[in-house]
Amino acid sequence: MVSRTGTASSVRWGARRWSLLFVLSGNMLLDAIEVSVVLIALPTIAGRLGLTPWGVQWLMSGFALGFAALLLIGPRVSARIGRRRAYLAAMAVFGLTSVAGGLVDGLALLVAVRVVKGCCAALTAPAGLAIISETFPEGPQRRRAVSVYSFFGAVGFTTGLLLAGLLVEQDWRWIFVFPAPVALVLLVFGRYVLPHDLTVSPPRTPQPALLRNPALRRSALVAATLNGTYQSVLVLMTFQAHRVFGWTPWQTALALLPACAPLVLAVPFAGRLIARYGTGRLIALGALFPFLGYVLYAARPEDSPYALGMLPTVLLVEAGFCCAFTALNMHATASVDIADRGAAVSLYQLCVQLGAGLLLPLVALVSHLGGVRAALTLVTVVGTLGLVTALAGRPTGLTRSGAPR
Repeated sequence: MVSRTGTASSVRWGARRWSLLFVLSGNMLLDAIEVSVVLIALPTIAGRLGLTPWGVQWLMSGFALGFAALLLIGPRVSARIGRRRAYLAAMAVFGLTSVAGGLVDGLALLVAVRVVKGCCAALTAPAGLAIISETFPEGPQRRRAVSVYSFFGAVGFTTGLLLAGLLVEQDWRWIFVFPAPVALVLLVFGRYVLPHDLTVSPPRTPQPALLRNPALRRSALVAATLNGTYQSVLVLMTFQAHRVFGWTPWQTALALLPACAPLVLAVPFAGRLIARYGTGRLIALGALFPFLGYVLYAARPEDSPYALGMLPTVLLVEAGFCCAFTALNMHATASVDIADRGAAVSLYQLCVQLGAGLLLPLVALVSHLGGVRAALTLVTVVGTLGLVTALAGRPTGLTRSGAPR
C-alpha cells in the first residue's frame, strides 16, 4: 500500500509543473498557428498587393526558412546565454515582430517579418523540448508531457485555420498582429515558471555527423517530404477554393479542417498505436496515405466538386499525419545516444522545415509556369520519394520502449 501511494504521488504534478508545461505547450500552439493562419489569407493578400501565388507563398516559406536557418546554431546560442534567457528573448522579439507585421507594407517587409519570426521559433521550440526533457523524468511522466506538448501543436494548426477565416474577413493585417498578445502572455508567465538552474552544454557530436545514423536519416527525409508536400498541396487547394469555387476565407477554412482536426483526436492515442504496431509500420502508412491522396488529386479535374476531389485528398493526407506524426519523432531519436538527442532533434526539425521552405516556392513556381497539374505532379513525385524511403526503413521500426520491431 505504501509503495502504491508513493508511486502515485511521484507522478502527481503540482501547479508549478503544470504551469511550466502549459507555457511550453503554448509556444508549440503559437508556432502551429503561425503556419495555418497565413495559409488561408494568401489569396486575399495576393489580391490586395497585386501578387502572384509564386510571390505570396514566400510568406509561408519565409517562416520555414527562417526556422531552418537558426536551428543548427540555436543550441549553441542557448548554451552560451542559457535556455531561459534565449527563450524569453526570442518570445519578446516574436511579439514585437508580430506587431510590426501589421504595420509594414510591401512583400519584402512582410517576408522579412516572417523570416524573423521563424528564427525566433527556432530558439523557442528546441529550448522548450529540452526543458521538458530535464523537468520530466524518463518514462510515463515524460511521455505524458510530450503528449500534451504535441496535442497543443495539433490544436494550434486547427485554431489557426478558424482564426484566419474570421480575421481575414475583417482585415488581413490582423493575422500578423494576433500572435502578439499570445506571445506577451507566454513571456510574462514564462518569467515566473521557467527554471533558472539549467546547465546547458554544446552538442557532443557535430550535427551533420548524426545523419550517418540510418534511423535519423530516414525519419528526417520522410518527415521533410511529408511536411513539404502537405503544405504545398494546402496552398494549391487554398487558391483553387478562391479562384475556381469563389469561396470566402471562412468557407476555405472549414473545407480544410479535415486536413488537421483528426490529428487533435489521434495524438493522445499515438503511444498505444506505437506500442502495438511499432514506428516502422506507422511511418510506412504515414507516407502511403498522402501519396494516394496526391495521386487522386492530380487525376481529378480542377473543377471537381469538393466531395470528389479536395475532401478525399485532405482526409488521406491527414490519415498519414495521424499515423506518422509521433512515430517519426520517436523513431528519429530512439537509436541516438542520450547526450546527442538535443542535437538530433534540432537536425530533425531542420529537415522538416527545409521540406516546406524549399518545396513550397518550387511548387508555386512550377504552378506559375506550367499550371496546377504540373505542380501536383511535382508534389506526387516528392511524395513517392518519401514513400520509398519509408518502406526501405520499415523493417527497423521501433516500439514505444525502443525495442526493434
